[in-house]
Amino acid sequence: MGFKSVSLKLPTGYSEQQLRQAIGKALHIRNFSFQIEQKSLDARQKPNVWWQLRVGVHSNELKGGEEPVQPELEIPSKKRSYPVAVVGSGPAGFFAALVLQKAGFRVTLIERGSEVAVRSRALAVFEQGGMFDSKNNYAFGEGGAGTFSDGKLTSRSKHISKEKQFILSNYIKAGAPEEIAYLAHPHLGTDNLRKIVINLRMQFQELGGEVLFDTLLEDIVVKNSRVTEVITSSGNLSVGALFIASGHSAYETYRMLIRRGIPFRTKKFALGSRMEHRQEIINRAQWGHESLPGVKAAEYRLTSQADGNHPVFSFCMCPGGVVVPAAAYPETNIVNGMSYYSRNGQFANAACVAGIHPGALAGKEVSPLVALERVEAMERSFYQYTGSYKAPACSIQEFTNQKNIKNNFDSSYPLGLTAAPLWELLPVQVVASLQAGLSDFIRKIKGFETGILLGFESKTSSPVQVLREPNGKCEGFENLYIIGEGSGYAGGIISSGADGVKAAMTLAQE
Repeated sequence: MGFKSVSLKLPTGYSEQQLRQAIGKALHIRNFSFQIEQKSLDARQKPNVWWQLRVGVHSNELKGGEEPVQPELEIPSKKRSYPVAVVGSGPAGFFAALVLQKAGFRVTLIERGSEVAVRSRALAVFEQGGMFDSKNNYAFGEGGAGTFSDGKLTSRSKHISKEKQFILSNYIKAGAPEEIAYLAHPHLGTDNLRKIVINLRMQFQELGGEVLFDTLLEDIVVKNSRVTEVITSSGNLSVGALFIASGHSAYETYRMLIRRGIPFRTKKFALGSRMEHRQEIINRAQWGHESLPGVKAAEYRLTSQADGNHPVFSFCMCPGGVVVPAAAYPETNIVNGMSYYSRNGQFANAACVAGIHPGALAGKEVSPLVALERVEAMERSFYQYTGSYKAPACSIQEFTNQKNIKNNFDSSYPLGLTAAPLWELLPVQVVASLQAGLSDFIRKIKGFETGILLGFESKTSSPVQVLREPNGKCEGFENLYIIGEGSGYAGGIISSGADGVKAAMTLAQE
């Protein structure tokens, strides 16, 4: 049987019959099987929008050809003599734990929050006007922050093809749609993720892994450059190696690690607010149509050099999504975006942030501890402005003009908005850059000026970064790995997961 890949251009609402007809016509064959290898939307000549596909075709009517081989992660498996603890059940922590368990280690996965069902109930109570739960929120709990997000699976990280394939294949086994293997911009949606993380956890437990929910890492014991024990709210564990994937919101974990001599440095990160528009405005601007058959909702990715001081960019764009109260600690106020798989909500949202170094923010060089304190103080100041988890808000036009605050807004944010001069609440060092960047975005996307800005975005990345050896180990330590977004080396589901996989493979191959 022969094989050939063929590139096709099809209308957005194409049927499988149309796809088969296009394959047959392109290759002049009648009997074949096929698999989509790549699929991306081409909207360069709107309103004529098309799907671009690359399809792998098997047929007795074809001669020769070899199907491309997917890179595979080869995990060395043997019985290991010592236990390993992994802290944090987000993508970095979970996939590190899964690799280590497959490699033969006795792995304990420690999560400060609860399993996803309990976490979901806590969030529902909070958003209905109930109490904030410091253990189960949009930052902490099973699956990490990614469980309640858009579930994007794109990454600009290089040299992670094997790790990425390992992550995607495990997601598909756990119930993810198979399209994530070939879409140019795949996503899972929070509704899928809430089921997937449970299935992944069960797979890990069936392999012999142990999961401790509602368990906070409180301290570590270090002897002769080795972590020998972890102290948790559920008791102490002896370890032969420790992986910490706490995410970038666990400030008490950062402070404990710094206190124990783990070296950190400050790095550039980003601050701003979240933009929100009616989804049909973005659809018209990107496609030339308010809707398209076969396509969920239009996306955008925007960048600007702004005023030349701090680059401005959109981040974590959630088509058809909602803005959520993403505070990790009580009496702090930050926002994030979330979408369901269908992306059929009325609004589109994305962070609008300016890149800045903590030193530039403070006007002088600062330590990692001071950098964390300054960000935390800003998160508290937004809470203090409203006196609640309501989000301060203004229109994009009001922000760029610094005037005329209105009192009612059209928004998906569940806890309500309070009219506010965001240009006075955000750091003065980034306001001019954000204003210039937004003016640039208005020129790029028709109707962009009709949107609003709300809340405080401080979690696009960490302001600190651990010092690591090329093999992933923390400098000065023989058996300590800090991975994922909390390490300062990764961001997003795929790059964080790949960071965890790489670190786990380092230990597995020793």
